[in-house]
Amino acid sequence: MLDRITGASVRLVDRYLPDPLILAILLTFVVFLGGMALGSGPVAMVEFWGNGFWGLLTFSMQMVLILVTGFVLATTPVFRRILAAIASLARTPVQAILLVTLVALVASWINWGFGLVIGALFARQLAQRVPTVDYRLLIASAYSGFVVWHAGLAGSVPLVIATEGHFTAHLIGVIPTDQTIFASFNLILVAALFVVIPLLNVLMVGKGGAPVHVDPAKLRESEALPDAGSTHRPADRLETSRALSLIVGFAGLAYLANYFLAQGGTLNLNIVNFLFLMLGILLHGTPRRFLAAVTEAVKGAAGIIVQFPFYAGIMGMMTGSGMAEALSRAFVAISTPETLPLWTFLSAGLVNLFVPSGGGQWAVQAPIMLPAALDLGADVARVAMAVAWGDAWTNLIQPFWALPALAIAGLKARDIMGFCLIVLAVTGVVIGVGLVVL
Repeated sequence: MLDRITGASVRLVDRYLPDPLILAILLTFVVFLGGMALGSGPVAMVEFWGNGFWGLLTFSMQMVLILVTGFVLATTPVFRRILAAIASLARTPVQAILLVTLVALVASWINWGFGLVIGALFARQLAQRVPTVDYRLLIASAYSGFVVWHAGLAGSVPLVIATEGHFTAHLIGVIPTDQTIFASFNLILVAALFVVIPLLNVLMVGKGGAPVHVDPAKLRESEALPDAGSTHRPADRLETSRALSLIVGFAGLAYLANYFLAQGGTLNLNIVNFLFLMLGILLHGTPRRFLAAVTEAVKGAAGIIVQFPFYAGIMGMMTGSGMAEALSRAFVAISTPETLPLWTFLSAGLVNLFVPSGGGQWAVQAPIMLPAALDLGADVARVAMAVAWGDAWTNLIQPFWALPALAIAGLKARDIMGFCLIVLAVTGVVIGVGLVVL
């Protein structure tokens, strides 16, 4: 049964899912027409689109850096040995799929940016150790772990509402993380997915049509360190100076030690990028080797650079036209105190396809969902986490977030989304039921 369903899903996606850039353009048209249907004129929709187009520039640069710095770190000899040592635990395709899913789940729960990069890099190492594994399913399994990020330590929604003076504090006050991230219902959901997702991925081994294998030698070749090159000129000696790398790298680590130990700082995207960057500089040994690795890594960043502005434009139209608010209100209208978390989860999943940003989506949905929860007498913390879970859930079929992993893997969205569609269906049931009955 699963063989037929998986095969049909893979064929469907392979046949009809366009390149992620084309999908972003199609979604732009859909939202444009939807906004007009709600009463905004074409001139206004174009204005919403243009005003929002560059709204993700900072975030886009952060995503480029997490791809580049993560790839650079992975090509260092030390890090490759660490990943290879863990990968050596897998000797069969089933073991490889199980191991990469668990590593991705743990890493994503700690920090979403960390999970995106580590999962894909670890999958490359496993493909070298177990060349018989279906590379598509391996990368899909790595990406499937991303579904728990918003219920984890770096979740945007729970961290925002736990912060003094947040923008909805006048409605709900400050909600500590022991009612959201560390609430029993949320921890049980996370634990359930730590069982369900690896098991589901393992059950898909050998399914989905003809498997795709990669040549381990080519993967190793793409990670090969450059030669030291000429050292005759004074400039060459600077470029190959280990002292420069040590000074910069240890200065960066000293800053991080002070940030975490003295200031009590927490992981965020900038800190993850800074950590990866400093470790890359240190572990590559010389500036020349580091820069050569950066040059290789940048080749995979094209999708992020081109596509993220289109999604920023979509977000601008969704919010400016009131389309996101209308979708949320439609789900609220059919809710009861018991079912509001479920409908909130489903509405958040739908909105996320057009507004693929946790913080951006919360800014759109919180003013609708929180008053509804208060009016109905529903659990506010659970409703907030329902938005978080919905945002993370449909990332499984939103190429926006898969771009870094796909760039590292050297695959296209259509290669993995057929498998992710199966994970989407199963995890949707688990999360939806859990939000209602736990």
